[in-house]
Amino acid sequence: MLFALLIIIILPFAIGASLLYKSWPIVSAPGLFGDVLFGSDWMPMQGKFGLWPFIVNSIIITLTGLVLMIPVCLAAAIYITQFAPLWVKRMLRTVIDILAGIPSVIFGLWGIITIVPLISEWATGAGAENATGYSVFAAGVVIAVATIPFVLNMLIELFEAVSMELMEIGLSMGASKWQTIRDIIIKKIKHGIIASFTLGVSKAFGETIAVLMVVGNIVQIPKSVFDAGYPLPALLANNYGEMMSIPKYDSALMLSALILLIIVILFNYFAHKVIGHYHLKSS
Repeated sequence: MLFALLIIIILPFAIGASLLYKSWPIVSAPGLFGDVLFGSDWMPMQGKFGLWPFIVNSIIITLTGLVLMIPVCLAAAIYITQFAPLWVKRMLRTVIDILAGIPSVIFGLWGIITIVPLISEWATGAGAENATGYSVFAAGVVIAVATIPFVLNMLIELFEAVSMELMEIGLSMGASKWQTIRDIIIKKIKHGIIASFTLGVSKAFGETIAVLMVVGNIVQIPKSVFDAGYPLPALLANNYGEMMSIPKYDSALMLSALILLIIVILFNYFAHKVIGHYHLKSS
């Protein structure tokens, strides 16, 4: 068991070290910050590997998905665990499990068929030029839908783990059912709620195929959510294995993977800090 635990502990460091080793030629070269990390020019044939547009697009798409996902997941979890009849609860749990097992490429196809045309109509109505619908907003919607089953399952387990005595105490003190849920139950499990959404965001950051199919794959910093983008996972999926004869091209792609890993680690770190802060306040 200790050996298995050691493998789990070493694995993230091994992944990070291997990515750093492969990206070292571009990391150790001059102009890492000005030309690579904060550079906007992606022209591998000319030796320009600006990753800033990819980083910005990844953050915007993930935050868009998070804004769409949080209210849906929280409201659905409350309804399923606190208000829904038993037969509805069983049916919804089955539907959620089915959604969780759908491959991401299916979500991508659904996005192309449904979401992209809708966004194209909205963008055209809003006065956007060349509104194809392939945009960071479409990618955010697809990410939210693909992540909802994952997060919703965790939230349902959290709400179901709360003792019914808390509900009975709140009702006995004259509070309504909704007041008891809002002021007692949610506060009791808010650490778990934050952790659930943190894991959902980490999953959203790494979503590749579904995002790649609807985001447009244009290297630019989007001026609006209706503009096309190009996140880090799509960059890796589209380009790794091609044109490896170009100097530092492989290193630039490995650096993009390392940046993606660092972003997820930092986000989880700050989320755990927030959880610890609320835990200390509640204790």
